[in-house]
Amino acid sequence: MYLGKLYFTLRRYLKWICNRSIKYAFRFKAEELPYRAASHKTPLYRQLRNVDMWLQENKVTNLKIACEKLNKITLRPGETFSFWRLVGKPTKAKGFLEGMVLTNGSFTAGIGGGLCQLSNLIYWMALHTPLTVTERWRHTHDVFPDSNRTQPFGSGATVVYNYIDLQIKNDTPYEYQLNVFVGDKDLEGEWRCAQPSHFKYEIYENNHLIKQEWWGGYMRHNEIRRSVFDQNGNKVSDDFITENHAIMMYEPLLGDGEI
Repeated sequence: MYLGKLYFTLRRYLKWICNRSIKYAFRFKAEELPYRAASHKTPLYRQLRNVDMWLQENKVTNLKIACEKLNKITLRPGETFSFWRLVGKPTKAKGFLEGMVLTNGSFTAGIGGGLCQLSNLIYWMALHTPLTVTERWRHTHDVFPDSNRTQPFGSGATVVYNYIDLQIKNDTPYEYQLNVFVGDKDLEGEWRCAQPSHFKYEIYENNHLIKQEWWGGYMRHNEIRRSVFDQNGNKVSDDFITENHAIMMYEPLLGDGEI
């Protein structure tokens, strides 16, 4: 596993250096673009079983550092947003702390843990814009039940430095800008644009299935789709976005109070 991680990490570095066909976004603009294309927020703290609160406190610190590196980044036509090229490697020297990291269906403490909440937010907002997601990775395990879930299962984007990245390309003729910050209770963000949006987007789940496998555990499957509506509310398209397959780390039927 160590050699495999080293290989993919070095391959990513080479791709960043040598692949001239991808123009990565690197410019920041202090003033906000005039039109909000999409916005969202997610709670900073959740009551999770067997998860110490200090991990979540450290996560908030990590999110603040990462937001400072991403806030106000502009995405010009033809440019690609790369989460890790902008955030960089999370290290103690940069102020990152140990937060919760999901690994093979369980969680451990790791430097920079919790940044997936930020990549999840950016990905979810991007799905509500004309921007094109060119790289997105899903979790291989479903760790927590759906208690208080407000988005479809599998609608996030996990990140691991640097080979599991979130990349979003601007294929439109207009400039976009990402704003992200840590509020009092929520992680908040928005994509802004130089032009008003002419469409509305609805993200939904399709073909959801929980299936018991031959080895005794359960697998969860679904599709994420997107309906696009014009300004008059007419549906102009219904598109497949991605599919998810994850090993469930809890029983699909829980008793009262088991969250």
